[in-house]
Amino acid sequence: MTTILVMTFTGIALIGVLGFVGRRRPAADLSEWAVGGRRFGALSMWFLQAGEVFTTFTFLGMAGLAFSGGVAALYALPYVPIGYMVLFFLAKRLWSLGKERGYLTQGDYLEDRYDSKLLGTVAAVLGVVFVLPYLQLQITGLGLIVQLVTGDSASGTLSMIIGCALVVAFVLWAGLHGVAMTSYFKDIVMLVVLAVLLIAIPAHFSGGVTAMFHRIDALHPEMLTIHAGPSDQVWFTTSMLVSMVGVGLMCLPHAWPAVMSARDPKVLRRNYTWMPLYELCLLMPIIVGFAAVLVLKPGTPANGILLTLSKQVLPTWATGLVVVAAIATAMVPAAGILIGISSLVARNIARVRDERKQFWINHGTVVAACGLSLLLAIYRPDLLANLLLLTYSGTVQLAPAIALGFLARRPVGKVAVLAGLFVGELVVVWLTFWQKGLAGNVNAGLVGLAANIAVLALATAAERLTTRPSAQDTSEPMEVRA
Repeated sequence: MTTILVMTFTGIALIGVLGFVGRRRPAADLSEWAVGGRRFGALSMWFLQAGEVFTTFTFLGMAGLAFSGGVAALYALPYVPIGYMVLFFLAKRLWSLGKERGYLTQGDYLEDRYDSKLLGTVAAVLGVVFVLPYLQLQITGLGLIVQLVTGDSASGTLSMIIGCALVVAFVLWAGLHGVAMTSYFKDIVMLVVLAVLLIAIPAHFSGGVTAMFHRIDALHPEMLTIHAGPSDQVWFTTSMLVSMVGVGLMCLPHAWPAVMSARDPKVLRRNYTWMPLYELCLLMPIIVGFAAVLVLKPGTPANGILLTLSKQVLPTWATGLVVVAAIATAMVPAAGILIGISSLVARNIARVRDERKQFWINHGTVVAACGLSLLLAIYRPDLLANLLLLTYSGTVQLAPAIALGFLARRPVGKVAVLAGLFVGELVVVWLTFWQKGLAGNVNAGLVGLAANIAVLALATAAERLTTRPSAQDTSEPMEVRA
């Protein structure tokens, strides 16, 4: 075995061990397992929330996007901080509702706020369908990372199998506590590695970051402007808007357990004050991607450029640390996604009242979801690729329902919300798979959201015309979910 391969499997094992160590007590119910009994303090919340952004996309995507699209990659920089600014004002209300009403999932929130089991189930099904490809992306990325640095596809497959087995094991054993423990390790090692690469790679190839950008300006000035093409200004603006709404209104279902796990709303607001600054770390892989513009030939596979440059600049043992950091950005988010998916299935799709049976359905879903994603990653890595396009544009269609749910007296009913959601998803799927060029470079999620809101408004107006005001139900549902 090479040094890198030894460090790779040691890193995978270490992440698994940390996940097991995270368990403090046996989980008595799904609340303890999925949201840590709502007892997490500022430090745990910081790593759970702030680290959600740093996935395999950080290592395999951001640098590659800068290499192929130049400054268009910067679209990923502002939307998370802006989304956190929105959550600074919404988090207290969301946490208070969750504590009072017993929410564990996004589906719980929508079901309770609109007094509609159908809406809760529909939202849960959409969440599972759109986030499952995101889970597969993490697993596929894990294998690709190992394959890129070893040149051996068998090692990549073996790493995926071992990594998935350990993730499933520590998620079942420790729940969100295990994810929190591994998040500490992931973010610390990732930041150290990215800081080293930020200094070492530009210095090695160009004499420093400033000199690197001067050379790019002289040789490839088009990379420093958002120019016509697939990643033009329209794409940049609309993609940023859709992603910002998705983050700010908690449209991705696996973001909910972390928020619900906070000890009190002050913890959330304190973190949302400082996390926008933390997200500036996304600049690090983007700058590495710009360095690749001067080093690698056009047409080089973009996803592996960070690892390719690392191998050229760093000694073997240091490259091994880069691989460990990259693997952590695959395994830890995969664990968080599994908690989000399995909780949706157990709470809002299977709908088993018995807590013990609900717990077993939850755990069975963890195994099934990870196993399915692993098999697809090995045998059909492209099968869910198109659905991945819908992860953000599809889940953002829940934004109107989530936003209006914050109001004490909702101006819309469940029928209008479901109608808007159905039309919005239909438009997104249509523009993504059948009429790809119809909206130009406008993000399909934004077009779908506009249709969603329009239908919601029309359905609400029609409902008010046909229903007497006194018959409208504007009261708060009183059932408290366990």
